[in-house]
Amino acid sequence: MMVTSHAVVGVALTAPLLVVAPELAPVAALAGFLGGVFPDLDLLVGTHRKTLHFPLVGWLVALPALVAAALVQTPATVVVAAFAVAAAVHAGMDALGAGEELRPWERTNPYAVYLHPRGRWLRARYWVPYDGSPHDLAVTLVGALPGLLFFSGTVRLLCALAVAVAAPYTLVRKRLPPYFERIV
Repeated sequence: MMVTSHAVVGVALTAPLLVVAPELAPVAALAGFLGGVFPDLDLLVGTHRKTLHFPLVGWLVALPALVAAALVQTPATVVVAAFAVAAAVHAGMDALGAGEELRPWERTNPYAVYLHPRGRWLRARYWVPYDGSPHDLAVTLVGALPGLLFFSGTVRLLCALAVAVAAPYTLVRKRLPPYFERIV
């Protein structure tokens, strides 16, 4: 899935704080946005969807952080929890998408995300057929709604930028592989 989808879902996950702890919601939303982006940094530092993607182990960090934030509502605990939950959800979302390949609509690589405790790759589910697909854009649009409707300032701006990047990317996604091949 597109990083924009992961980022805005990270924001959407924090929207309940607008009701229970509205003073903490904006900082949590920013942390959720960053947590949604974080796993994809493994594109730069290692094997994508393996180095920083933790579909199971991530929850071993996220769940205790979530409990701590529920018990002690401070900016620090809420930020850690939002970041960790968004990062864990990101890895799970990738398991629902396509394999890691240049032309995922061809389905030549069935491996979605690495499951570290088992030492194997989870198979792609293709619920979102490929990054930049219309399905993926729908995830971005729906995920961005809480940020656009209920937040203001930087959170709203980031969600709007995510949609502004995702929409044109979706339009050109299937035309990009030849350009990527020339670069690589």
